Amino acid sequence: MRRCQAIGHDAAGSALLEFAIVLPLLVVFIVGIYDFSGAYNVKQKIEHAARSGASAAAGQPTGDMDASISNPDSLQPVVDVVFNSLASDSVLPLANQGTCKASAAAPSNVGLVWTYTITGCPDDLTITIDRGLFVAGQPTVSTAVTVGFPYHWRFNTVIQLLIPGASYAAITDLRQTATVQNQM
Repeated sequence: MRRCQAIGHDAAGSALLEFAIVLPLLVVFIVGIYDFSGAYNVKQKIEHAARSGASAAAGQPTGDMDASISNPDSLQPVVDVVFNSLASDSVLPLANQGTCKASAAAPSNVGLVWTYTITGCPDDLTITIDRGLFVAGQPTVSTAVTVGFPYHWRFNTVIQLLIPGASYAAITDLRQTATVQNQM
């Protein structure tokens, strides 16, 4: 009888030990799946914003496209479209909160490429608009809109709990580009 009880206790103890060994791995897998799906979701939203911005830019007049103009009026609606798309998709905080506003974009240009940087969202959102893009096989000039925003991985926190001192780059710059032929 004692021998049967001892076997029962050993089996319960070994099951508990196996569970204690496997539990951290399960947590890593679950958090990893959750985090990678979150990053993919944000990437899709950034891609949608880039497409929306490229469509809006292609319909804008090109009369003010001059390398000497630091902030053409025709590009502000493009910045607004990208910003509003990301805000409505909850990638950015709601508009008009703090310094995260499309109107607060700081533009810089090189040739016919303008880069707008919006700070305080809580990270920097970059929108690059190339109005003079020549695509092989197309007779017209195209516009390319590139949207970049950092993604903060949650996975790093779990790894640091399991292996103190371990670290890796916990931020990835998600960047998507969309190209559309100019209409005007």
